[in-house]
Amino acid sequence: MSHVTLYNIKDIMINALIIDDEIKARHILANYLETMIPEEMTIRQARSVDQAVEVMKTFKPGLIFLDVEMPGKFGFELLAGRKNPDFDIIFITAFNKYAIQAIRFSALDYLLKPICVEELRSAIERHIEKVKEKNARPSQVLLDNLMDNIKKKEIKDFRLAVPSSEGVFFFMLDEILRLEADKNYTSIHLVGKRPFVSSKTLKHFDEMLADFNFIRTHKSHLVNSRYIKQVSHNSQYVLLSDGSQVEVSRRKKEEVQQQLNLR
Repeated sequence: MSHVTLYNIKDIMINALIIDDEIKARHILANYLETMIPEEMTIRQARSVDQAVEVMKTFKPGLIFLDVEMPGKFGFELLAGRKNPDFDIIFITAFNKYAIQAIRFSALDYLLKPICVEELRSAIERHIEKVKEKNARPSQVLLDNLMDNIKKKEIKDFRLAVPSSEGVFFFMLDEILRLEADKNYTSIHLVGKRPFVSSKTLKHFDEMLADFNFIRTHKSHLVNSRYIKQVSHNSQYVLLSDGSQVEVSRRKKEEVQQQLNLR
């Protein structure tokens, strides 16, 4: 169990709880937080979901590092039946593609084992920004989406959560026609619905959707290949089912042809 001084940003104090069945992993993360992260925290540790529940009777965490895969109970079970948690969560997982995609599709934060200090630093910075904005609790609708996603048999059946200035929108992948970069934002075009703007970059969606037949035709365009109805004879653009034409850049031309089995 680790103890350091409380971290203050004006009237903000952050307590962290590390939940992981591996004692070495807990100690490494606690050591990183104590020695390599400039901010100071009070840190507690738990080896299981059940022990974490006991710890939380006397310790109120503002941030939980939650290992996904533990004997007895998965980390996700800490959230089962718990509505509107008053703590932020950063999931921790070894490379489990299913768990990672379930978390990413629900717009929640995670770190891969072994922990990279720079990625940990970035995750802490995101948490601090949320604390400053008084928005450090994960949205219940995002947690509900996560719990629904992990019950699905296949990743392609996950619902994608997309936070925007208008709220959180949820889509099945088949509902997305194409995505278009708009500086640091992304315009998402849907089948039979009006488009809307996400604060995430196109790169964010490209990394998440590349395994689901979404094709990057251009630095500014990501297209759901199931809606490509025609490719121009010189492969300079693709025609989609809604009649829109999407440019294919010269550097992406060969890649698009290969993905569409045109070569």
